[in-house]
Amino acid sequence: MTALPYQDPARPIAERVEDLLARMTLEEKAGLMFQTMLMIPPDGRFDPDSGGPFGFATPRQLLDKALVHFNLVGSAPPVETAEWLNQLQGLAAESRLGIPITMSSDPRHTRNEQMGAMMSTPGFSQWPETTGLAAIGDPELVQEFADIARQEYLAVGLRAALHPMVDLATEPRWGRINGTFGEDSALTARLTAAYIRGFQGDKLGAQSIACTTKHFPGGGAQKDGSDPHFAYGAEQAYPGGNFDYHLPPFAAAIEAGTAMMMPYYAKPMGTEYAEVGFAFNKGIIRDLLREQMGFDGVVCTDWGVLTDDNIMGSPFPARAWGVEHLTVPERIVKALAAGVDQFGGESCPELIVELVRAGRVSEARIDESARRLLRDKFRLGLFEKCTVDAAAAADVAGAPAFRAAGESAQRRSMVLLKNDDCLPLRGRPKLYIENVDAAVAAEYGDVVDTPAAADFAILRLQTPFEPRSDFFLEQMFHQGDLDFKEPELGRLLDIMARVPTIVDIYLERAAVIPEIAEAAAGLVANFSVSDAAALDVIFGRARPEGKLPFELPRSMDAVLAQRSDMPRDSQDPLFAYGHGLSY
Repeated sequence: MTALPYQDPARPIAERVEDLLARMTLEEKAGLMFQTMLMIPPDGRFDPDSGGPFGFATPRQLLDKALVHFNLVGSAPPVETAEWLNQLQGLAAESRLGIPITMSSDPRHTRNEQMGAMMSTPGFSQWPETTGLAAIGDPELVQEFADIARQEYLAVGLRAALHPMVDLATEPRWGRINGTFGEDSALTARLTAAYIRGFQGDKLGAQSIACTTKHFPGGGAQKDGSDPHFAYGAEQAYPGGNFDYHLPPFAAAIEAGTAMMMPYYAKPMGTEYAEVGFAFNKGIIRDLLREQMGFDGVVCTDWGVLTDDNIMGSPFPARAWGVEHLTVPERIVKALAAGVDQFGGESCPELIVELVRAGRVSEARIDESARRLLRDKFRLGLFEKCTVDAAAAADVAGAPAFRAAGESAQRRSMVLLKNDDCLPLRGRPKLYIENVDAAVAAEYGDVVDTPAAADFAILRLQTPFEPRSDFFLEQMFHQGDLDFKEPELGRLLDIMARVPTIVDIYLERAAVIPEIAEAAAGLVANFSVSDAAALDVIFGRARPEGKLPFELPRSMDAVLAQRSDMPRDSQDPLFAYGHGLSY
């Protein structure tokens, strides 16, 4: 059978796009414009008629709606993941035009789990969070990480990354700081470019993972640090008049060729732009991103800006901040007018079809977005090869060299904040430990049950947060105060008064720890590393090389006095941006 023009890899991509577009029905074009979630079970068993425990639509239901972009949720081992995705591609190939799936993912290379933000995947190499990469501050290392992650994604059949997240950590209470490169715009821009080069190469091609840079125009300036996944976090504030400071990382991403951009949920307050969510904001997307900054790639909204949802029995309204009064079709019209190409976390293409047939949206406008979305599928080579060698996935994902590189980066990323001449620890001391695996600690010293019996205490702590409600998704976003409260603070200080104590704190956000810093004999910070990595640094088997990618405020009063859009804005910080000792 003679190949159709769009199936012929010898033809120019633009010609293939136009040929396929001309063959597509309106329903098929509309299906391109939605990217929603599919869940893989832990055992990787493929069931086209199951949506998983969260009640997602099934693969068959979504393919019947002509959706061909999905976000993979959940984790399975590499071979099982590859087999699952191959079976999904086989199901898609049965469609009228055989348009292959583009499967995306949130970050999968850290130890941390945060629903809707990142997940840990068995079999992949394990790295520090991007804040840890920023603590090292080496673009070559960031590119090495991204290239390794690219190979591991490719091995299992993932072809798009819902990252990098290049927001700036200028509001220390914000619950997503651990996904950023810190608070410095210039450093973030350099690391962003390296990250995209590692995932995409010099240009998008058959060996690339398409990057989605987010959250335009920068999500770090959240009022009071509240996240806009929730109504109380709908506003983004610029009391320092520092809107433009947040743009260079996105400019660097455009220069590096990022395939996609994702605006955040929030609405900008007190700026020249309309006070509506960024996904509905023509001044932000068409005027600033497309016309002024020259971006011609795909703009995909963050998840769930159109329709209300119900998650495990809890109502979850659409993140349609500033346009709550509009109907779902009216929201679609406004987002399309603003310049959006695709709706994340949604699966209602029938509404676009109705809007076109009612004359409220032109089919030419739908074609504009469809061209961009098809262009990326062709550039990624998906029409030539969309399945993978599942048996080989285990040899690539988590290869020994990849694991070693991640382990090395974990150790290098740690920041030595304070040392009262006790670090590194020597010999085999008696250790009182908290939040450390006893079997791992036993490789370094003799574990005892009480501080009184110990030569040293080693406490691994997490940055405090305020639980906001019983809603499980809200619990995943650690927000609010950053200081330790009583009685926990008193309990920790009592241990430090009894025995020389090494504190290792996970800086998910900018912890406020003046009392702990004063009382600890040694203080180190990590950005999600294993017990072995932390203990290697504490015992001098590895050297801490990290520098703080954001300052640590001295008090909550100083946090409250900060301006949400300004870096290094804390009065008399406990530890300044860039602080880091070594030995």
